[in-house]
Amino acid sequence: MAKVELKQPVVEEISAHIKDAQSVVLVDYRGLTVEQDTRLRKQLREAGVTYKVYKNTMMNFAFKGTDFEALTPYLEGPSAVAISAEDATAPARILCKFAKEANKLEIKGGVVEGVAYDAQGIGEIAKIPSREELLSRLLGSMQSPIANFARVMNQLAEKGGASECEAPAKEEAPAAEEAPAQEEAAVEETPAE
Repeated sequence: MAKVELKQPVVEEISAHIKDAQSVVLVDYRGLTVEQDTRLRKQLREAGVTYKVYKNTMMNFAFKGTDFEALTPYLEGPSAVAISAEDATAPARILCKFAKEANKLEIKGGVVEGVAYDAQGIGEIAKIPSREELLSRLLGSMQSPIANFARVMNQLAEKGGASECEAPAKEEAPAAEEAPAQEEAAVEETPAE
């Protein structure tokens, strides 16, 4: 079997992973212990992120002609790739968090939603909360006024309803008496012809 025939399935596998990917992040994994690597892989798998080690030449072939071709300069030395098709910020968030506790893990760069970033840019992307967290914050801010209104209505009901609340007395009589007097004054001011 020729070398090209052996390499083709690997390139196709990488291409299949990145086809619908929202983000791809490259890391240098040298120096990680087996235990650290296992924990990292578990965290990424739980977030729905594909994490694999491929040869740089294979990734280079797979990235050609895609948004991920911008990662070609980072394909030096040992490289692992984290690919996410669901949450665009998940690989960056998990890898950057893990790199803080395992300082041997080095972020090389990545592409998030078609835009290439260096290691520092991926660090900034990692600060963006997950989609679920953003949705829960939005729902929380929407529910807050409703909860406050419900609390006020509950307090009114506990005090006996709106009938127990004293409304300010309306003074309709003086207003009604002033209206005809104003009309008479308006009639007197018009000059007679």
